[in-house]
Amino acid sequence: MSVNPSAPMGALSAGEPDFFPLKVARKKEVAQGIYLFELRHPDGAPLPAFTPGSHLTVEVPNGVRRNYSLCSDPADNAAWQIAVKRDERGRGGSVSMADDVQAGQLLSVSAPRNNFELASHAAESIFVAGGIGITPVLSMMRHLQRTNADFKLYYCTRDAGSTAFITELQSEFAGKVQIHHDNGDIDQALDLWPVFEKPTAAHVYCCGPKGLMDSVEDMSGHWPSGSVHFESFGVDATVYAENTPFTVRLQKSGKTVEVSAEQTILEALRATGLRVASSCESGTCGTCKTRLLAGEAEHRDMVLTDEEKSDHIMVCVSRAKSPELVLDL
Repeated sequence: MSVNPSAPMGALSAGEPDFFPLKVARKKEVAQGIYLFELRHPDGAPLPAFTPGSHLTVEVPNGVRRNYSLCSDPADNAAWQIAVKRDERGRGGSVSMADDVQAGQLLSVSAPRNNFELASHAAESIFVAGGIGITPVLSMMRHLQRTNADFKLYYCTRDAGSTAFITELQSEFAGKVQIHHDNGDIDQALDLWPVFEKPTAAHVYCCGPKGLMDSVEDMSGHWPSGSVHFESFGVDATVYAENTPFTVRLQKSGKTVEVSAEQTILEALRATGLRVASSCESGTCGTCKTRLLAGEAEHRDMVLTDEEKSDHIMVCVSRAKSPELVLDL
């Protein structure tokens, strides 16, 4: 999508009422393959406030949209910071951000939204982060540090070179951070059981790879309901079958759309000129939920309930197990 550099904050672009242009003021590699992007208003105006744990949606140069957590201090309204890990095995968004975005250009972004909020009443906070999962946690920690709240971080990475913000963590939060490197060996993984064996009044926040979050969920099952919170990166495509072509039939228009192995349903629909509401394009927000009339879907989202999966599909990530899907479009 093209953006107007003179458009004021909150200006509405045609067909995209929630997106506006921000300038990339700085790009910096903060760990191996992980890049920090600092975003500012093109005219230097203050940015809207956001709460710790928030994320925004970015339309990256190759045209797809991806969600990225804000890692800067929510008190800083001069700039927003996000960090992106370049993932060759992903669906192209992170590679486009890492390779194509340079300081000085404009990116179209959404207003911040928060699905990973801090509990305002918590006496203490425990953070468990893995890899790029440090991003929302860093924003939370900066907020808590400024308000003199109690917290502790357990940060799991492969090695020092892949540890994002290692200098900031060690300098800003001395005594509150434990960084653990497993060197890619599961037998060297951090033992978190001593942290969770005895429930406390603390609230726990976990963000990272699925394996880490599953482990924390298992170990914290006896903690009070509502005290353990998770933020997911999105869908792990490696757990699904290899992509194959299939056909989508549109019930209302009578059109038939071919979806290649390299396309999502959403991308194939757009290629025909059909506009479908979407936002995250990673199966985490629910915007593109579409009624499924016939066919068997391979659900790859993190939104639909088991009941909804019988007659709905998220067209941004999910695919077909049957040769054809029939959608209510």
